[in-house]
Amino acid sequence: MHEYTHALFWFRRDLRLTDNAGLYHALKQSQRVSCVFVFDREILDALPDKANRRVEFIRESLVEIERMLRRHGSALTVLQGRPVVEIPALATRLKATAVFANHDYGPDAARRDQAVSAELTQIGVTFSTFKDQVVFERDEVLTQNGAPFSVFTPYKNAWLKRLTAGDLQGYASEKHLDKLAPMAAAEVPGLHHIGFKPTGLKALGIVAGATAAARLFDDFLTRIERYRETRNFPAVKGPSYLSVHLRFGTISIRTLARAAWERGGYGAQTWLNELVWRDFYFMILHHHPRVVTEAFRPAFNDLPFTNDPSRFAAWCEARTGYPLVDAAMRQLNQTGYMHNRLRMITASFLVKDLHIDWRWGERYFARHLNDYDLAANNGGWQWAASTGCDAQPYFRIFNPVTQSEKFDPGGKFIRRYVPELAAVSDKFIHAPWLMSAAEQKRTGVVAGRDYPKPIVDHAQARQVALDLYGAAKAARVT
Repeated sequence: MHEYTHALFWFRRDLRLTDNAGLYHALKQSQRVSCVFVFDREILDALPDKANRRVEFIRESLVEIERMLRRHGSALTVLQGRPVVEIPALATRLKATAVFANHDYGPDAARRDQAVSAELTQIGVTFSTFKDQVVFERDEVLTQNGAPFSVFTPYKNAWLKRLTAGDLQGYASEKHLDKLAPMAAAEVPGLHHIGFKPTGLKALGIVAGATAAARLFDDFLTRIERYRETRNFPAVKGPSYLSVHLRFGTISIRTLARAAWERGGYGAQTWLNELVWRDFYFMILHHHPRVVTEAFRPAFNDLPFTNDPSRFAAWCEARTGYPLVDAAMRQLNQTGYMHNRLRMITASFLVKDLHIDWRWGERYFARHLNDYDLAANNGGWQWAASTGCDAQPYFRIFNPVTQSEKFDPGGKFIRRYVPELAAVSDKFIHAPWLMSAAEQKRTGVVAGRDYPKPIVDHAQARQVALDLYGAAKAARVT
């Protein structure tokens, strides 16, 4: 194993000091290690909203890392610019001969890393990256014929068959922090220094950093046995609420998967399956980068959606007249979070009721979700739109009213985010337009005045979608 006099560790989607694969290898292979994070201006400058929760989450997580590094007499170097310029320049300035990082999987990230690696090679600096975001990656789980899977269940079965305790063993990076390079204390730039505004994360109950992630996970472990029964009900504390932490790596995927695997039981196994779905979508993105802009299933790549801008605006602005859909969209717009069941319902509604191209909705979620991840967001949208691998069959279309009755039976979630419907009875909370005129007057909820009438008739819209998909499939066959 090569020992470097001085190396850099470059934080990206792994904002923690504990069980960090790349950081572990940097510390083990180097006499001293300096840590760096780069606010990539190419990404930041393209963000339309300068009150961005993800940027604030990253910044707050870096503050915690800086505080921890300071305890070891070191510091975090925080830069702004293009990594292809900033990383080689810092390596030169600090006389580092190696740069360590963890794998990143998106097409843009892969191109960035290739460019950084080429620049480092030019100045005689090695660039090494390690698996850290997923349990299994790229070609590690293949069919018996050596091909990538395109159906989830056989992938999951192969994933579980391959899994051993060694795959989930952590990297004890936190035990080697004595190798950190001595550095003067530094301050992480404030949001205004990078051109952004506060978003009030803590007021929304979102606390960044590894300490908060560990606290959330401990809380979830007290509820994990009930996860299978509670996960689909948005008014119930069922999910782990760890998605944004997993997205930015403030907690290790190995820690999560190991806890679920060791516990067993229906709840833990159901949650582990969700983590396997995450690996599956990373694998799909790696082998099929075209899914970023194209349907995985070519037959449905150019569906003749009507793409009515006014309908899309109503969906974005929670004015569809379907209470659960509107409540979900308000949750997203107000908090940056949406319950997973509601992601499926709102996506299905946009594509199969409003006949809007799934890519429009995917981009909207990408802009607003705190936990936005290209692989999972794309995979989820293509699943709901029936255009992806192992997707929901096109003829299975969520009914927004029956979904509401099933998963928010007392209307608790609806009333929280659509308070103008608070006085509506449980009987009509899912479809308030069905109230009689007298009932509407009594509750103060007159359809079309106090709350929108349904933007479409679900039964009619469903038939249009069936015809649209059916024609596309038939055309492909012939």
